[in-house]
Order: sequence, then structure tokens, then C-alpha cells
Amino acid sequence: MDHDLAALLLRFTVGTVFVAHGWNHGFGPGGLDGTTGWFRSIGLQPPRLQAALSSYAEIAVGFAFIAGAFTSVAAAVAVGIMATAFFTVHRTNGFFIFRDGYEYVLLVAAAAVALATLGPGRWSVDNALALDLSGGWWALSAALSGIAASISMLAVCWRPPPASEGEAV
Repeated sequence: MDHDLAALLLRFTVGTVFVAHGWNHGFGPGGLDGTTGWFRSIGLQPPRLQAALSSYAEIAVGFAFIAGAFTSVAAAVAVGIMATAFFTVHRTNGFFIFRDGYEYVLLVAAAAVALATLGPGRWSVDNALALDLSGGWWALSAALSGIAASISMLAVCWRPPPASEGEAV
């Protein structure tokens, strides 16, 4: 029972954060146009497609976590999104979030991998469908496939803008 409650709490919290984040990217102030402009500024091509895919993937992952549906697959997508954010925006800014560092993306990716390890618990769609896609191998698979998908997408679609003069590379 404690495991089920912990899984539900983690799923609901991480899922809600993903839904809110994706909703903000797609429909918040500035909407998809604002996110498109930001993605263009960090070198993601084509920026509108990347903005839409990112927004909708975050929303889908969030709802999947909340429902406990295909939890390890959702974890892989979450890790991929966080790895992309790490590589494109946060890695050069150090650890702390108040400096736009990678603290947040690391924590969210770790929580997603923890969910893949623990599984969604008894109160989940996965349990209702008798899907047992959790444990160490599923977590490792989620982490590695998310990172690999991010690196693959970035190799094809990321053209970082040149560093400004005087800016550390």
C-alpha cells in the first residue's frame, strides 16, 4: 500500500508538472508562436514543428503519468525531453536553476526514471491492463532510449547559434 501511494504521488506530481509545462508552451502567454520564436533562437529546426511536438509530447507524457498508462514509455519520452532541454539550454549554465542551470531537468529526468523503476502502482491503467513494464531493465531502457532519441533528434534538427563575441563557449 505504501508503494502504491508513493507511486501515485510521484506520478501525479510529475504528470501535473508536465501537463502544465506543455500547456504553457502551446497555449500559455505567447502560445505556440512564442515557443516557436524561442526554439528558433536556440537553433531547433524547424522551430514551429519542434515547438508543437514538444508542447504536445509534454502534455501527453503528463497525462500518461497521471493515469499510470505505459509508464516506462512515458518515462523514456520524459527523459528525452529533459535531455534535449539539458543539451540546448541548461548545460552551459551550471547546476542551479536560478542561473538557468540543469538542476530542474536533472531532477525531472531522475523522477521519470524512478517511476519506470517503481512502476505506476496498483491505482493505474497499467495495473488494470496487467502491464508490468517496470523494474531496473525498464528504467535503464527508458533512460538510455530517451537520451538516444534526444541525441538523434539534435543531430538532425539542432543548429546552435554562434556564441556571441566575448561569450564563453
